[in-house]
Amino acid sequence: MSEPKKPSSLVLLVRKLRQQFLTGVIVATPVGLTLLIFIWAFNAIDSILRPIIRATTGYDVAGIGFGVTIVLIYFAGLTASNVIGKRLMDYTDSLLEKIPLFHQLYTSVKQIMESFKTLDRSTFLQVALAEFPRKGVRSIGFITNEQVDGSGQKIISLLIPTAPNPTTGFLILAREDEIIRTKIPVDEAIKMIVSAGRIMPVRHL
Repeated sequence: MSEPKKPSSLVLLVRKLRQQFLTGVIVATPVGLTLLIFIWAFNAIDSILRPIIRATTGYDVAGIGFGVTIVLIYFAGLTASNVIGKRLMDYTDSLLEKIPLFHQLYTSVKQIMESFKTLDRSTFLQVALAEFPRKGVRSIGFITNEQVDGSGQKIISLLIPTAPNPTTGFLILAREDEIIRTKIPVDEAIKMIVSAGRIMPVRHL
């Protein structure tokens, strides 16, 4: 039997460029969508308020949409931080999630945004690998605590997040010799999980 033909240098280059392009899309899409939403909000508020301000004061205030949007976002966060605001947000969520077709998009965006809010990298001590969910398979995890038990062994609390939604996962307790500590920065590990492995911190592995 003849050996399988190896891909040419051009084919390998095209594959590499395609992979890098797809990685760029994954990184840029959330940023682009966020900017588009903000620009739409600015323009919409501008188109409503500028004619009113011009008619009442005689002045044309450019960029009023930007200022009002920032204030609205701040008050939305302030409202959601108290008990009444949380109840109102829960009620609004329950209504939006009942809208056909819309609730899939709303739920996905909400989970992604909550993942960045929940995964505060200051709460994680280090990124490590552990044999999970079975021997021979390594899963990436975040060390959240280290303690010494009564026998003098160090016990590691390790959060194994799920991909691409890292707001859920598994908490395991392992001995020091059962994990592999890595030099992967926490923020790069989070990007790796959210992108389902498309973004790989190869230089730290």
